[in-house]
Amino acid sequence: MKEHGLTQFDLTKKDFQLKLKKGADLDDLRGLLASLPSAPAHHAAPAPAPALADTPTAPAAPAAEGAEITSPMVGTFYLKPAPDAPNFVEVGSVVSVGQTLCIIEAMKVMNEIKAERAGTICAIVAQDGSPVQFGDVLFRIK
Repeated sequence: MKEHGLTQFDLTKKDFQLKLKKGADLDDLRGLLASLPSAPAHHAAPAPAPALADTPTAPAAPAAEGAEITSPMVGTFYLKPAPDAPNFVEVGSVVSVGQTLCIIEAMKVMNEIKAERAGTICAIVAQDGSPVQFGDVLFRIK
């Protein structure tokens, strides 16, 4: 599947069916996203808390100069391909389009997140080994 860039494969015969999927299931993700608006009270009550949570990131505002690189999926964020390997990128790393920045593990599949633009990494926002949600800021690049 990796060799041919496939994310889904389905082989069906008379009495045999084989389905293979790679990466996050979009229907599952849509279901998760649809369940988020069902908690408006949760969003309204903690509104001051995110404002307070944003206050500690306010010192990171100088790092906010760069464009955000956000998570395309829900999963666990990893800065390196293996525990004993070096990080894909560090603050100050110059990256090119298509270069691997990190890995997000989703449903036991390691998904490489690649740079969509060239530039210099000015901040690593997500914590290595921590869960990330769709749209969470992972890096800032300028």
